[in-house]
Amino acid sequence: MALTLRSSTSFINLKDTRSFKTLDEFSSMVCFTQIRASCRLKAKSSMQETQLLHEKTLNLEDRRSDKWEKLHGLTEAHGKSDSRVPVFVMLPLDTISYGGHLNKPRAMNASLMALKSAGVEGVMVDAWWGLVEKEGPSKYNWEGYAELVKMVQKHGLKLQVVMSFHQCGGNVGDSCSIPLPPWVLEEIRKNPDLVYTDRSGRRNPEYISLGCDSLPVLGGRTPIQVYSDYMRSFRDTFKDYLGDVIVEIQVGMGPCGELRYPSYPESNGTWRFPGIGEFQCYDKYMRASLQASAETLGKTDWGTSGPHDSGEYNQFPEDTAFFRRDGIWNNEYGQFFLKWYSGMLLEHGDRILAAAKGIFQGTGAKLSGKVAGIHWHYRSRSHAPELTAGYYNTRHQDGYLPIARMMGKHGVVLNFTCMEMRDGEQPENANCSPEGLVRQVKMATKAAKIELAGENALERYDAGAYAQVLTTSRSDSGNGLSAFTYLRLNKSLFDGENWRHLVEFVKSMSDGGRSTRLPESDTSRTDLYVGFIKEKNASKTKEAALV
Repeated sequence: MALTLRSSTSFINLKDTRSFKTLDEFSSMVCFTQIRASCRLKAKSSMQETQLLHEKTLNLEDRRSDKWEKLHGLTEAHGKSDSRVPVFVMLPLDTISYGGHLNKPRAMNASLMALKSAGVEGVMVDAWWGLVEKEGPSKYNWEGYAELVKMVQKHGLKLQVVMSFHQCGGNVGDSCSIPLPPWVLEEIRKNPDLVYTDRSGRRNPEYISLGCDSLPVLGGRTPIQVYSDYMRSFRDTFKDYLGDVIVEIQVGMGPCGELRYPSYPESNGTWRFPGIGEFQCYDKYMRASLQASAETLGKTDWGTSGPHDSGEYNQFPEDTAFFRRDGIWNNEYGQFFLKWYSGMLLEHGDRILAAAKGIFQGTGAKLSGKVAGIHWHYRSRSHAPELTAGYYNTRHQDGYLPIARMMGKHGVVLNFTCMEMRDGEQPENANCSPEGLVRQVKMATKAAKIELAGENALERYDAGAYAQVLTTSRSDSGNGLSAFTYLRLNKSLFDGENWRHLVEFVKSMSDGGRSTRLPESDTSRTDLYVGFIKEKNASKTKEAALV
């Protein structure tokens, strides 16, 4: 999807909408209900036209054995949280156009109006490095984001902003392409070792390698300095909105904004689910660090390269000598390598979050960091896909507690994904356990005494997915959720049944994760009322324009 649409920076006046000339000006249209010709549009939920569908009782997944739970310190506690869980909705990836303006402002205005009426707390948007600083080093353009912030404020919503230092494109759900800034790509062209590299020499341009975090490789600045300057510019530009409208800054720390290595890239078919992925430690900076670590132990030969027998992207653990049941991952060399590899990732997160804390402290905005939900082969001993991504999590080792403690040091909320997934929905051969993984992360954040927020990994609109999020949002086992961000705003979300499920879900989350049902008609005229747009001399019903 090309990001070329430009728009005026003026805002819609709901009392005088002469700028709405034709419905063709909108790229996406949803009609909530048919209304007689009138001088105003009142978009209502299809709930007022049809009876509520009875939801099927969800079958509970078979519980794990006590032994399996004990291996990761997972315990079952009973009880429920009565605290409200605010729900945010992710905006489209191309909310800001490549020209730096707010994309489809009229559609966005109507969408925000609808979300507010549904009881949603706010929205989340990516502040793309590749858009904001694309004209040159330290040349920032926040114009489109300023327009969005004002529109969000006008509707009484809150905003979560992601400092997105990664490229958009090449991963699950990426619907557009936003590369790193051109001047950064030029530096990479001159020095390809600035990006992550696999054993075959494949370069990945999604994110700058953490191996050069503290080296002045970007026009005389280190990557950490570049990220810090970017965040400082954001803070200075939006200081009047921080803590009030902009309530959270999610700090990007890797591909997809997640603290991880790009071990399972989907671009060009390199990786396919449920492959184990590959280690990303073969740029010259990472190799130099590995060599130094090995020499410190007097094991020089351990530092010449990464594991030679860890397989390829699409293999399974048992296909490899390193990851198989009693493989090298659990011997002295394997433990050395995995400790170094995961330790480098932890230090990277620590450096960025320390910088972010210094910049945003006192603004009133929360800081958060995202961790990937790598749930395939979770039931295996080695947890190979987690290891290649940088999470030293095995049958004998908790990889998430160190991450939670590192984030806790900086007062950062840990944001985790795959909250909507159930074990029984996954293919048998993939050895998945998203539920077990979520339980482990809930316990880790509880032990580290930090907040846990959640997201869904894939676009889902069904009642079963929402019900699973409601279940995981409670503190029955480990931490409950402090917030949930739904992926993502699009046309399908506003389809009658999908919209009904979202409204019911938001209401349930506001009741502390207890399942509730909406009335068959909107007797309170609040939860399901979308709002209306007046237009002078309107002689026929118009549809609500939504992203």
